[in-house]
Amino acid sequence: MRSAARTGPFPSRLSERATWLVSRLHARSFGLLNAGFESHESGLRGYHYRLLAALDEWGPASQAELGRSTGIDRSDVTNALHDLESRGLVERAVDPTHKRRNIVTLTADGGEMLTELDHVVEGVQRDFLAPLTPAQRKQLLDLMGRLLA
Repeated sequence: MRSAARTGPFPSRLSERATWLVSRLHARSFGLLNAGFESHESGLRGYHYRLLAALDEWGPASQAELGRSTGIDRSDVTNALHDLESRGLVERAVDPTHKRRNIVTLTADGGEMLTELDHVVEGVQRDFLAPLTPAQRKQLLDLMGRLLA
């Protein structure tokens, strides 16, 4: 075993691996997002935000479609939608063409809440990306998009 002076926060064999760095960035961004949502008076979480955003962008959808499109487990979607429905942010109705399926719709109050939460997320994005220049931020987003394609 060799002894060397530290040159960074992680051993070099880790800090030179994209997968390690991405996992560390995920942990940091997840923590910042959770703190941002916790500071908002609504008590809503990131998964609520994802559901509201999906409904706003793609329109009414079944619970199963929402789970698939947001990456949220089916049982967690059901619980989250119950929370959102009890607050009047979404409405669930039986699909007239498929009686065993619920269609979820964003309400006007849900749209307003989404706008409030957008501000929370925008603040977190600013904090997370603060060390980068605007050009570097754009490049990072472009590169991450390519890795997810």
